[in-house]
Amino acid sequence: MDNFTVLGIETSCDETAAAVVRGSPPGPGEILSNIVFSQNEAHAPYGGVVPEIASRAHLEILDGVIESALEQAKVALGDIDAIAATAGPGLIGGVIVGLTTAKALALAANKPLIAVNHLAGHALTARLTDGVAFPFLLLLVSGGHCQLLAVEGPEKFWLYGSTMDDAAGEAFDKTAKLLGLPYPGGPAVEEAAAHGNARRYPLPRPLLGRPQGSGMAFSFSGLKTALRQLVQTGTVDVNDAAASFQAAVIDILRDRTGNALSRFQQDFPDTAAPTLVVAGGVAANFAIGSALTVLAESRNFGIQIPPPNYCTDNAAMIAWAGLERFAAGVSDSIGIGPRARWPLDPGLDGGHGDQRQDTA
Repeated sequence: MDNFTVLGIETSCDETAAAVVRGSPPGPGEILSNIVFSQNEAHAPYGGVVPEIASRAHLEILDGVIESALEQAKVALGDIDAIAATAGPGLIGGVIVGLTTAKALALAANKPLIAVNHLAGHALTARLTDGVAFPFLLLLVSGGHCQLLAVEGPEKFWLYGSTMDDAAGEAFDKTAKLLGLPYPGGPAVEEAAAHGNARRYPLPRPLLGRPQGSGMAFSFSGLKTALRQLVQTGTVDVNDAAASFQAAVIDILRDRTGNALSRFQQDFPDTAAPTLVVAGGVAANFAIGSALTVLAESRNFGIQIPPPNYCTDNAAMIAWAGLERFAAGVSDSIGIGPRARWPLDPGLDGGHGDQRQDTA
């Protein structure tokens, strides 16, 4: 199969990113460049992402980031086969900046435009880095999403379960804020937890132990509320609280994912070597990855967790997801619009997909 070279642009939240990727499905691909400009410093005083600040920063620096990505990859815009950009879901102002820029470049260079679902970028990263074959089971855990899905193709996703309230990454960020830890909260909580006693504070595990038929949904709001009440009682050891919180999250993820492993084997009994892929920013958490590795191996599943810098938001994953669609002969019209919400499962988006979601 021919190799394709794709420029990817990612602006869905607070990372301004551009990358050039080369290869062909199923991968692995070659990452020629991957430039990510973090806005953490700008958002840190607020303890979270401020959409207006994020959009303005994307607008100011995106052109330079794209130029750097092309320069580092040693390719000109004319050498690119297609231009891929996140078209959603995400903060709509940021998505507009990236998608509009991609449209302008596609028109100027007469290149195909590929609109990419940000979640598909995370989902397909393991193919970029490790060439994981379809189908596979995906646990997508990030600041805005917590989902279990079966992945059969670049645009073929079946949702098994999702969060009923907070996402796992959002719970980490809120926990950091409650404990007075710095932003971004996920790495700060993980660092504190490494020095704490996970058995110090008995925190709840919402939905734990639900049977498979209703046991693939997530809930983290009760855990977050319990931690807030704990902090309000008085002096709390920050490291122990962080460790107790992280242990609760691990138990929840392990329980829900265990049910999904069983469901995946029922749905895809002919898969000789089933694989669990863990993607999204929370997948960079070493303790979570270690616990899920033990779980997968105990159930005769392989496991793939991309390197940490490809778990968090980046443009290489967007370029690769665009490359997968382009290799299948798909491109998008210049009139395609940005989307604040865009579920992966077609059955949840007005389509006619085989919706396999279980709700708690």
